[in-house]
Amino acid sequence: MSVLAAHPSPIQVRGACPHDCPDTCALLTTVENGIAVKVQGNPDHAHTGGTLCTKVSRYPERTYHPERILQPLKRVGAKGAGQFEPVTWEHALQDIAARLSAIAARAPQAILPYSYAGTMGLVQGDSMSARFFHRLGASLLERTICSTAGGEGLTHTLGGKVGMGVEFFAQAKLILIWGSNSITSNLHFWRYAQEAKRQGAKLICIDPRRSETADKCHQHLALLPGTDGALALGLMHELIRNDWLDHDYLDRYTLGWDALRERALQWPPERVAEICGLHSEQVRELARDYGACAKSREPAAIRMNYGMQRVHGGGNAVRLVASLPALIGAWRHRAGGVLLSSSGRFPVDRAALQRPDLLVGKKPRTLNMVTIGDDLLRPASPQFGPAIEALVVYNSNPVAVAPESAKVVQGFAREDLFTVVLDHFQTDTADYADYLLPATTQLEHWDVHLSYGHTDVLLNRPAIAPLGQCKPNTEVFRELARHMGFADDCFEQDDLALCRAAYGQTVDFEQLLERGFATLELPEAPFAQGNFPTPSGKCEFFSERLAAAGQDGLPNHVPNHETLGSDPVYPLAMISPPARNFLNSSFVNVTSLRDSEGAPLLEMHATDAVARGLTDGQIVRVFNQRGEYRCKLAISQRARPSVVNGLGVWWRKFGLAGTNVNEVTSQNLTDLGHGPTFYDCLVDVAAL
Repeated sequence: MSVLAAHPSPIQVRGACPHDCPDTCALLTTVENGIAVKVQGNPDHAHTGGTLCTKVSRYPERTYHPERILQPLKRVGAKGAGQFEPVTWEHALQDIAARLSAIAARAPQAILPYSYAGTMGLVQGDSMSARFFHRLGASLLERTICSTAGGEGLTHTLGGKVGMGVEFFAQAKLILIWGSNSITSNLHFWRYAQEAKRQGAKLICIDPRRSETADKCHQHLALLPGTDGALALGLMHELIRNDWLDHDYLDRYTLGWDALRERALQWPPERVAEICGLHSEQVRELARDYGACAKSREPAAIRMNYGMQRVHGGGNAVRLVASLPALIGAWRHRAGGVLLSSSGRFPVDRAALQRPDLLVGKKPRTLNMVTIGDDLLRPASPQFGPAIEALVVYNSNPVAVAPESAKVVQGFAREDLFTVVLDHFQTDTADYADYLLPATTQLEHWDVHLSYGHTDVLLNRPAIAPLGQCKPNTEVFRELARHMGFADDCFEQDDLALCRAAYGQTVDFEQLLERGFATLELPEAPFAQGNFPTPSGKCEFFSERLAAAGQDGLPNHVPNHETLGSDPVYPLAMISPPARNFLNSSFVNVTSLRDSEGAPLLEMHATDAVARGLTDGQIVRVFNQRGEYRCKLAISQRARPSVVNGLGVWWRKFGLAGTNVNEVTSQNLTDLGHGPTFYDCLVDVAAL
């Protein structure tokens, strides 16, 4: 409070966007008389350039939303009815602590935290909360619901979540935008891509959906979901056959080239085209474009995103695409290579934040957040351990975002499950809470951030005092620790101290306080001479670590769990990319953004609609063996034949029949990283 009171009004406060987006924008919040009246991009931050997406530019609308939770609430109705009464913080904390203590005395692993990227902040995300659950001995959560398949793929190929600098895409001569709708999900990268386009670069979009980004590229390859790895192998085949290779780079800086070469030669364009749903000439033309950069020694760059890895073979697909730059020596250029995530570049001291030493002497089990539907319904057993008796949810909305949501709802509806939810709003998940605790927004607390789209550290200052009785996540877990009698000094550390601890001495914290951001000092062309952070120091086409774990050391095309054509009852493949005005399930309750979306939408190609007697604009049901949901049909060229696009993620309560797209997605996992397979889903569509 003293930090806020020290500023005259009106003022501008430097901050950071907390949402799950690679751009991690620097914010300026204008405050008048203690009220945040405007949020804009910081023009002094090069990657933000003063520009924000539509969603975050309306952040005051979200912060001062009339439905914001401003006091602790206790359930008074049935689970899921969303009926609550106000209580004091002291009442809530005492009762929660008592309930958790009673469970922990019998079986601490029966308590499960559930959180993800509602905020990407290192402090409010998982610092004090991790300390609390480690001290308690609760089950650990394997946080895999977004990016772990791709992350594992990068780790076993490049050595970590590393890649080229995003700003250098502006100098590339060819850019493959692979599995990304950059205009809506990576706006500031798109600015660099547009600059390259103005300088004569060719832009190619590879995506099952004809997205807004595909509209603006020179070429679009609408491959079938889950076939990206096959396409990458087809490119390798043509690069080898035409000798569009950098042999010197391959000899010096790669491991396993001979074996990968042999595998790739089994993937001619005709085989690839049949699997990918493309024409063989499209495969050859893509290879010519990519190989031309090897011949001319001009930089070719690939921007991957996480859509391509949300299928069974997602980890292997990322491995294959991440291998391509080494074949043509693209890493020699600062404007060449590949970028999926830059988060591995940040020297975060997670041990200082999360204190895993508090686990010493405890052996908690680990549960995967993707399978929360099944896990909440499992009885106690020797294999599973105790049944889940208590769930503490923060920074997430699993009833809306977790797959196979009928099971998730059934689990959350258990009367014997004690559920605590920390949130800004009464989400689908909050409706099932026994206690709903009011959390601060990014404008109301300290935090520090990394990015997975650039390499700047950002600091977030609180711009306004917490509204009502809202508390930062950190303070809630501090107070719960006190009420449970945890006397460890680590629970006394304040948020500013946690911000300082996040990077230790590796980042100048005084610079962060002064400017709001600091740029990591990194080489412009990090792998020009190898130096990959792999065990061998090379780009590892063959991974000894995977081979030692009993897996194929070489990447390969791994078919979907639910391959198109494998089930005549469900003849359509469905992907569920985000709606333009939402970010996962965030912003769905902002009226202006929801009005822009209109209704839950399913995009379908005209040939598939005609075959079913469906018309544009009608309400349809999308269904499979797991369930069904209803949505408005858009007959659109954005969908390719045999593939429908169910735009998400709507809150269930705003859906047309109280469900959303995750009613039909599965809890199947990826080949690497135990990630979700949201885009590996067969359905059919019919009129009501």
